Amino acid sequence: MEIKKGKQSNFAKLSIFQPNKYKFKKSCPLSIKGAPVIDYKNIKLLKKYVTENGKILPSRITNVSQKKQRELSLSIKRARNLALL
Repeated sequence: MEIKKGKQSNFAKLSIFQPNKYKFKKSCPLSIKGAPVIDYKNIKLLKKYVTENGKILPSRITNVSQKKQRELSLSIKRARNLALL
């Protein structure tokens, strides 16, 4: 493969430090219209955000906003305390 002077291949132009143009942020599934209310009695909802081992999934995996993540973790801990989870 020949590379002429003054011209770079497309591979040389790529950089890991370039901003990703196509990256988009998903919206929070618990903040949209018609979303279920976070409550310690709603076991069906809480089980979606807990692993098989009982650990709370982080918001970077579930795409939950910070405010809703705090509410979610609090209600999961309450449900654990009452032996619902």
